[in-house]
Amino acid sequence: MHGERSIYENRWLSLNLVDVVSPDGARFEHHVVRMQRVVAAAVLDDSGDELLMMRRHRFIDDSWGWEVPVGIVEADETPETAAQREVVEETGWSPTSLSHALTFQPAIGIADTPHEVYVGRGAVHVGEPTDVTEADEIAWIPLDNIMAMIDDQWIRDGASLVAALHILASRRDS
Repeated sequence: MHGERSIYENRWLSLNLVDVVSPDGARFEHHVVRMQRVVAAAVLDDSGDELLMMRRHRFIDDSWGWEVPVGIVEADETPETAAQREVVEETGWSPTSLSHALTFQPAIGIADTPHEVYVGRGAVHVGEPTDVTEADEIAWIPLDNIMAMIDDQWIRDGASLVAALHILASRRDS
């Protein structure tokens, strides 16, 4: 990389123009979206048979789907603290445990936005969600239904897909 300049910035992202050289030696400019660190929380019930999810509307493509709690890691918190906070804010449930499962980049060819998936086992209902704009419905979804929901495109956002598929893959390995 030979340089980078910001074209646009706000609290959530910056759009930059990067001067790069590819492995074959070609030099060119490329747009890169840089976003904040994001956490996703895949919380299982005590038995490990159900996943805590939210049914929500996304205005960008005017769709409804099921998602796990996802949010930005604020400057004053750790990713684990952010995952815990997001679950409580968005669902009203507080995970009894959370552990880091994996980190991924959902669109590495155009965006730098590290996503960390945390997995929890067990949760205590602590009240109504404090962020009432997040979900139309909150439910514990049986893991046996997850693949059908993915096939039917009810689970389709990247963070929720990675988290749900990780849970299913880990279940098969146990």
